[in-house]
Formats: sequence, C-alpha cells, structure tokens
Amino acid sequence: MAPISSRSALILIVIAQFLGTSLWFAGNAAAPELEFILGQKDLVPLITSMVQLGFVAGTFLYAFFSIPDRFAPSDVFFFSAILAAVSNLVLLIMPLQLTWVIGSRFLTGFFLAGIYPVGMKIASDYFEKGLGSALGFLVGALVLGTGFPFFLKAFEVAISWKVLLFSTSGLAIGSGVLVGFGIPNGPYRKINPKLDFGLLPSFAKNPRLKGAAGGYFGHMWELYTFWAFLPVLILFLTQGKIEGSTQAFWTFSIIAAGGVSCAVGGLFSVKKGSEKVALVSLLGSGFCALILLIAPEIPSPVVFPFLLVWGIWVTADSPQFSTLVAQSVQPEHRGTALTLVNCLGFGLTIVSIQTAGFLSDFLQVKVYLGLLAIGPFMGLLIYRYFKKKKV
Repeated sequence: MAPISSRSALILIVIAQFLGTSLWFAGNAAAPELEFILGQKDLVPLITSMVQLGFVAGTFLYAFFSIPDRFAPSDVFFFSAILAAVSNLVLLIMPLQLTWVIGSRFLTGFFLAGIYPVGMKIASDYFEKGLGSALGFLVGALVLGTGFPFFLKAFEVAISWKVLLFSTSGLAIGSGVLVGFGIPNGPYRKINPKLDFGLLPSFAKNPRLKGAAGGYFGHMWELYTFWAFLPVLILFLTQGKIEGSTQAFWTFSIIAAGGVSCAVGGLFSVKKGSEKVALVSLLGSGFCALILLIAPEIPSPVVFPFLLVWGIWVTADSPQFSTLVAQSVQPEHRGTALTLVNCLGFGLTIVSIQTAGFLSDFLQVKVYLGLLAIGPFMGLLIYRYFKKKKV
C-alpha cells in the first residue's frame, strides 16, 4: 500500500471512526420498539451495559495479547469492523429473543474494541507532534457516531429497528474498508513483535500513566451514564412536554455538541497543552452535574442550553486524557496502553450505569445523575496525586 500524508490518514480515520462507532448506541435507539415486541421494560440500561461489557472483554483480550502493537493496526481495525457489523446484524438473522438481543450487543461491543482504541493507535503512528489535536478530531467522530442513531430517530420518517441495525452495520463495514485498504502503517509506528505478559503489570509502576488513567476513569464514570439516561433526563426536565422525535433530536444535538468540543479542545491543546484542556473540561462537567443535583429546578428556557453546555464539557477531556496516556509510555506500547485504559474505563461505565439504574427506583433522575459529579472530582484528585509522584 502506497504511503499517505498524516493529514490524509487523519481524514480517513475520522470518517471511519464516525461510521464504525455508529454501532454503539444502535441498540439504544431501537430499544423502544424492541421493548414493545419482546414485552420487556427498561431495556436501555441492560442493552447499554451489554455493549460496555463486551467492549471491556474485547479490550482486555486485545491488550493482554498486545494485538494493536503486534499486528498491523489497519488490519486489526478492518477485521474488527466487519465482525462488529455482523454481530449487530444477528438480530435480523436469528429469532428475536431477549437472549439474542443481549448476545448481539455484547459481541458488537467486543469487536468495537478493535475500532475505537485501535483508531487512536493509528493516529499516534502518524502524529509525533500534535497528537492531542488529532485525537480531538478522532474522538469527536466517535461521539458523532454514537449519537447518529438518535439523529435517524429524530425524523418522523418510519425508520424501523431493522432498518436502523442494517444501516449502522453497513456504515461499519464501510469504515473497515476505508481503514483496511486506505491507511498503511504510519511513519512513527514502532512494532512490538513479542508477546510480553509482564507488560501490563509494568504499567502499574508508571505514575504518569496512572495519573492520566485516573483522570480518564473519572471522566468515564460520568460520560456514558449521562448519555444513556439523557432521553429520560430531557423528559423529566421538560416535564414530558416534548414529543419523541424532538426528544431524539435534543439527544443527538447534545451528544453531537460534545463531538464538536472534542475537536475544538484538540485545537486548544496545541497551544495550551492536553493537560490543561483535560482538567478544565473535567472540572466543567463536574460542576454541571453538581448544578443539576443542588438546583431546585432548571427553568424551562434554560433546560436545553444547560444540557448543551454539559454535553460540551462531558466529552472534551476524553481525547486529551488519551493523549496523556499515549505520551506516558514507549511508542511500541501505546496501542496496548490505550486499549487497557479503555478497558478499565469502560468497565467503570458498567458499574456507573447499573448504579444509576438501581437508584432510579428510589430517586429522581436529577438526583442520581447529579451524583455523577463524584466521578470528575475524584478524577481530578487522582490526577493531581500521581502528578506529584516521580517516575
């Protein structure tokens, strides 16, 4: 495959990341119809957690065997995208039963492990400098891809759950083709040819890595629970006065605003540094959750702007913490480090989502989502603690 410029590679990765990660919340957008057909209630927490659990299992195995560092990352991305698309289509092939819904979402999440962190690995192979900016665009594409199913549902054109799953699988296959056949190995790629089972334990002795990971974990405690329960929060804050299509459009807009903020934050990181952008964003999102918790009521005209601001802050730190993770290890270990940190971070999202689901039986949505502020503030403390440690 002929070499390409870093700019061309980034454009292709960004497009592919958007297409591939549209699989992430496809099940959530299809959940209302699936609940009706299956006669089940409250499928969203279960569906979301299955994707997260699959992603955790996938990233653990990818990291344990150092797959992104030992094999050509474009090939890993290609095969993972194809398998994720097929897993998403299982519900169109097999009888529609709850077990198949759970299995399909788990496998989709499992193979997404070869799309998101591997995409960041590919970017790090092309950018020796300006990685924070590159990952800002890359994670921004992930965020937009995550919200895309809600964009489809926002239109009152009859989009069935089958069409939704079929279209997102088609996009994922396209993403695999773009990367697999369009992006060769980057000029800064360092191959790690051997399987080193001592690599993961050695990461635990790296204070820079632990600090960056701690900040990322605080961010992840908040992010996916905020996204998963966002439609419920919108309905609560508007007192049920908006229609389903408007609710879906609001959900997409708030998530998409975070995609834009990732890119803008990446540009700021070039001058201000990834650390500053990450910490300011983490603090901003923590305060948004705190406001939701302590404010007696959010006035109707302020609801959408408030959630939009929260959507902006809640994601802008993600690519910058990933940049700090990548910069804390040797180049030949970046793929493994990024994948491992993703594994642990997404594992936290399962606990957070299930905790919110449990608390929803006892508390108002503004209270149990307001408690998400614990994550960002703990992330800030952990980052500051390990920053003082010497390597």
